[in-house]
Amino acid sequence: MSREVHLRRKTSETEIEIRLNLDAQGQDVDTGIGFLDHMLTLFARHGFFALTARATGDLAVDSHHTTEDIGILLGEALKQALGDKSGIRRYGQSLLPMDETLVLCAVDLSGRAYLNYAAAYTAERLGSLETEMLEEFFRAVAGHAGLTLHLKVLDGQNNHHMAEALFKAFGRALGEAVSYDPRVEGALSTKGTLA
Repeated sequence: MSREVHLRRKTSETEIEIRLNLDAQGQDVDTGIGFLDHMLTLFARHGFFALTARATGDLAVDSHHTTEDIGILLGEALKQALGDKSGIRRYGQSLLPMDETLVLCAVDLSGRAYLNYAAAYTAERLGSLETEMLEEFFRAVAGHAGLTLHLKVLDGQNNHHMAEALFKAFGRALGEAVSYDPRVEGALSTKGTLA
């Protein structure tokens, strides 16, 4: 079964295109927000995903609409790519160090949307991306993919390192969760479904 999805979303504020393949590799990202491009590329590289993302938005206002809408569409693409989730591990986790920073990420592809996010930044923005938008991005992904996501910066001082470690850890944890396990028959749930 192909786990590749191509989606488009157009509103009065943004126009987004996402192509996600859970079983291939390669990144081609251009959102108009340089720091977000860097983060999405890291996410896909460390999750071993192929990700193409294109976006235009009302960046003259700020990065909110573009960042959130990319998260929405990425979440929807992930949900569609996983189908009924037959044979996947369902859970993934990563404890990821990056220099002085240590990040924890845990994912459950439960079908229940939940975000537990803890990161204390000392910078208002990274490049042109407001640091508060990082949480909004992850909330949009979790909400539209229907996944439980715990992301915590356990230690860190450098704001770039904290953000980068979060995206790398999310990629690694998600890569584990979407991978197949030959021991799993159907959905890994006593209910028989992960919807």
